[in-house]
Amino acid sequence: RGGEPVSCDAAGRTPNALRGEASVLVQGERLILRPAFSALLAAEEELGPLFALVERAAAGGLKLAEMVALFWNCRFNWPDAVTREQLGEAVAGQGLAAATPALKALLGQILSGRA
Repeated sequence: RGGEPVSCDAAGRTPNALRGEASVLVQGERLILRPAFSALLAAEEELGPLFALVERAAAGGLKLAEMVALFWNCRFNWPDAVTREQLGEAVAGQGLAAATPALKALLGQILSGRA
């Protein structure tokens, strides 16, 4: 499979591609993103229609804040100590190229409807 290398989070879990999961590195810890229905509803409440979000991403118009918001709403079993600000700093600090595989995985799930 292409894309981001498979790695474990602190609890030894790896992202489950069949669930559309991805991961991001925050403060040295690989954390899982899961685009569950409830997570996507929360993201849509905050960001507006998800299809419009996908269109903005495809056109290169997705804002960093929107990416972080999507990631934040899709977090799965993260330590309570991790804040949204820390997530944003991690994404910005690593650069958009490092966040792209996770973003592509989540947007793919939004389009495919298998979340």
